[in-house]
Amino acid sequence: MKTFNSIDEAFGWWLATIYPTLPAQAKKGRLTYAWRDFTHKRGISHARMKEILSEYGEFEIQTIIKYLPK
Repeated sequence: MKTFNSIDEAFGWWLATIYPTLPAQAKKGRLTYAWRDFTHKRGISHARMKEILSEYGEFEIQTIIKYLPK
């Protein structure tokens, strides 16, 4: 099990680790655009990253927001 601190971190790991192992046919179209947008910092939404992570990997994505009064 691997844990990430953000969607960006998880997606970056996925692009470096899982994306290269996908068949060439799978890397066409929207995955190529997502890779390009993320790599070249053109802007990719967290919703789009979550959708790809869920579709092409076994990720459990949770959002935790904590208010810690002083």
